[in-house]
Amino acid sequence: MAQTADVVIIGAGIVGSSIAYHLTRLGCTSVLVIEREAHQGKGSTGKSMGGVRAQFATEINIRMSLYSIPVFARFEEETGHPSGYKPHGYLFVACSERHLEYLRANRERQTALGLTNVEILGPQEILAMVPQLRADDITGGSFCPTDGFVDPYSAMVGFMQCAVRRGAKLERGVEVTGIEVQHGRVAGVHTTAGEVATRAVVNAAGPWAAQVAKLAGVHLPVRPLRRMLVPSEPFPGFPEKLPMVVDMATGFHFRREGAGFLLAWADPDETPGFKCAFDPEFIEKILTRAADRVPCFAELPANEKRAWWDLYEVSPDYHAILGPAPEVQGLFFANGFSGHGVMHSPAAGCAVAEWLLDGQPRTIDATPLRKTRFAEGRMIEETAVL
Repeated sequence: MAQTADVVIIGAGIVGSSIAYHLTRLGCTSVLVIEREAHQGKGSTGKSMGGVRAQFATEINIRMSLYSIPVFARFEEETGHPSGYKPHGYLFVACSERHLEYLRANRERQTALGLTNVEILGPQEILAMVPQLRADDITGGSFCPTDGFVDPYSAMVGFMQCAVRRGAKLERGVEVTGIEVQHGRVAGVHTTAGEVATRAVVNAAGPWAAQVAKLAGVHLPVRPLRRMLVPSEPFPGFPEKLPMVVDMATGFHFRREGAGFLLAWADPDETPGFKCAFDPEFIEKILTRAADRVPCFAELPANEKRAWWDLYEVSPDYHAILGPAPEVQGLFFANGFSGHGVMHSPAAGCAVAEWLLDGQPRTIDATPLRKTRFAEGRMIEETAVL
């Protein structure tokens, strides 16, 4: 049956849910969110590590975090649903003077933008925080106490439930099969449940963003890249309030997960593609790096059967692609987050909602993230990518 909506959002993960939330908060209630799965969160959102941090190297990512983290902190008050925010901090462990100078330069930039609680630590302060670390090569580090973790699934549900209460509509088990473009602008979408007339479509399809953009005849430079995470069985002896620990020598990082740990590492040999299976060989790779930085992790009981894979949606410069498509009027992007979709979902939702309703983002200047930056040679270099 044909229907109409002022805005159609393709993808009901945490980013699409946040856009619906922010649109309805601003008074736009004719919002239809289309999710091809029978349940929300079966894509990247439900598989995320859930980290949130403001310790970035670029101004736009810092600003996105400065908006997003306070939203998670007051989430239950505003939505009636918990976000699971735990401000346990992120601890970046520098293993060379070059790493330490990098963290100091980042801190100066972060402080100038209003993030004033990042501390530069010496080796002894780091060991006092996490005594189990191998410290012979540690030169220092940085710590931000308001960084931490959220429950991505819970936050996604909170955004969507609040949007639905305000009048938005969520359709699950429905796939978008086409985007109707007439005279250079969006006119509607074709779905497996019928036609929808609309003048605005938001692509929030995560790793499948390029395929959705192609439905409107648009090329979007977003590729899926597999990431794998390994949980452990309970492992005692560590501080209860443990930060996310990032070994800058290898990129290995870990945090508490229940009574055990969740281990993550970006394998540099991984190639883009829809690799939808866990590689058992990854266990040895990550445990080798884990035991190198945390010697007692040589005895860590990792559980291969509980390990999982996720797909990052990677852009050419590892920054999100937000805002209107230059090729088709009425088509908007919320894609390419490169592993930062959960943590930046509040800011992305706010910016895209304001773009749709006001013609520009007012709360956060997200214009550096427009797709046009690639054609204009304005790529943004972010080196703090995990």
